[in-house]
Amino acid sequence: MRKYLAEFIGTAVLVIFGCGSAVAANALITNTQVTAMGSPLALSTLLIAFAFGLVIIAMAYSIGNVSGCHINPAVSTGMLISKKISVKDYIGYIISQFLGGIVGALVLVLLLGTENGLGQNGFGTASALGINMWQALLIEFILSFVFVFTIIGVTSKKEHGAVSGLVIGLTLTLVHILGIPFTGTSVNPARSFGPALVLLFTGTTLPIAQVWVFIVAPIVGGALASLCYNFIASSKDKE
Repeated sequence: MRKYLAEFIGTAVLVIFGCGSAVAANALITNTQVTAMGSPLALSTLLIAFAFGLVIIAMAYSIGNVSGCHINPAVSTGMLISKKISVKDYIGYIISQFLGGIVGALVLVLLLGTENGLGQNGFGTASALGINMWQALLIEFILSFVFVFTIIGVTSKKEHGAVSGLVIGLTLTLVHILGIPFTGTSVNPARSFGPALVLLFTGTTLPIAQVWVFIVAPIVGGALASLCYNFIASSKDKE
């Protein structure tokens, strides 16, 4: 039960600080004339990317010893395929993560309201680059593959334990820097579902209509990342 509570808290914190930073950064830049510091999109992208990366680092070094700090169904899927967690824990983690994402989004409503959204993901009119559904699926798959591939790799060796949280956090920062202009960067179904569900109850239907992309692509990306890493690692052992 402690592991599930840790995953719930970690995912809620990720949504509050990550998505909350996205809402706040975009709102501030929208209401502020940005000149010498560069374009508003470039500035907000960096701010949001580092917010997500830093919160992962914070959670990794606080709850990592309890649950492994997955706080992401795509990561848990990769860990299940790599046989690093049981099916029972996988189910418990997934439920805890989605509940954490919803509660985190509700906290954001109390703090920031919904006027500027909740840091939801999207494509088409909801994308800064106006990408279509297939492009959104592809970019989220690629980003999730790289993220989960790195996590499995860095956590597969005990000697990397001291720095694994830092590596994972910086990798999440990296994928956000590329992905934010495309979809806002999900790579995490729970992080996307929470804000989309809460916005549905305010009458905003587009995020929940598109959220399946941000569930399917990260899960598939995470699963294939695990299979790919396991193949590479097993091939090396046979050499």
